[in-house]
Amino acid sequence: MDAVRNPYTPGTGRKPSALVGRDEVLETWRVALERAERGKTDQPLVLYGLRGVGKTVLLTQLRHDAEKRDWWVVQVEAGADVGLRDLLGEGLYEPLSEIARQGLGRRALRALKTALSFKASYDAGGTWTFGVDLSGASGGGADSGVLRTDLKRIVKDVSLGAREEGVGLAILVDEAQDLSSDELTTLSMVAQAAAQDDWPVLFAVAGLPSLPQTLSEAKSYTERFHYSHIERLSHTDARAAFARPAQEEGAGWSDQALDYVVAESGRYPYFIQQFGQSSWDAAEGPVIEIADARVGVARGQNHLDSGFFRARWDRTTASEKRYLRAMCPGGDTGIGTGEVASRLGKNLNALGPTRAGLIHKGLAYAPDHGIIAFTVPGMESFIGRQPE
Repeated sequence: MDAVRNPYTPGTGRKPSALVGRDEVLETWRVALERAERGKTDQPLVLYGLRGVGKTVLLTQLRHDAEKRDWWVVQVEAGADVGLRDLLGEGLYEPLSEIARQGLGRRALRALKTALSFKASYDAGGTWTFGVDLSGASGGGADSGVLRTDLKRIVKDVSLGAREEGVGLAILVDEAQDLSSDELTTLSMVAQAAAQDDWPVLFAVAGLPSLPQTLSEAKSYTERFHYSHIERLSHTDARAAFARPAQEEGAGWSDQALDYVVAESGRYPYFIQQFGQSSWDAAEGPVIEIADARVGVARGQNHLDSGFFRARWDRTTASEKRYLRAMCPGGDTGIGTGEVASRLGKNLNALGPTRAGLIHKGLAYAPDHGIIAFTVPGMESFIGRQPE
């Protein structure tokens, strides 16, 4: 079929043609936005789950939903050796620069001046120009060098400036498990302060399955945050994720082909998009038949092996690769660290640094004490396809 009209969009964070199975999270966010506009601030929304389940797509949709209401929105991704201070500072520049104009209210001008001081707290040589006279404005002081003090001040001033403009501030952080312990503690404290004083700011963070535990270790009151476990789609939603985009392009799937790709995808959104795209390209149409689906899955698996899986496998050291191999079978659902050590013929404690390295790189997590599991669905099969 026509590749130009192919409706499937594999790739990290790319919105699918049919965003299905996430209505509960989207409704929770909508209610939180409306409550904040009425002066009632809800606790942060925490999205957690394996890679490939669509957390980034969902977080981006939350951003779009806030932007549709004209909120000031910051979406950042933790990691890449950039601290939370820099991430949020640079993230705030775009929405603030878009609203900067003459005639702003007192609170909005204060927000701009505080943002300038926050910029100075991490970039002494950098300057921002909002094109607005701030000489008579109050504000500033977000440059003490103490993260929790500075972050609290800028979130308060910017959110209250947003309220003066009739909207709110939304802060969304992806890959939140990569934040340092101090950064997570600070973010939690600021979110708690915002909820207590009803600042018009909403937080949404997304990360790996370890994120809830990491947050609870940062601050006990994070247990009151709104947690949403993002899992693979239900069978019905997975069928819809394959079928609906094709229908919108005047095409379709045979029942046999649809059953096959749903099963092969494991109902993981990332795999659904890849297998859907490859099957579409393999078919003459207008119906994708079982033979097309088989070719599509084979080609799609090759794409996943050379990209989705390979990118993670190649980041590991030789000792980490041996540890990952020793997690098979059992790593997809979770295996005892003692069993892994036994398979390697090593002392459990001696493998601690290797295990910690894999967790730090986001390839594994500890679902329970003494258990280790892959963060990437299907990793066990991929490892089985790799030469020793």
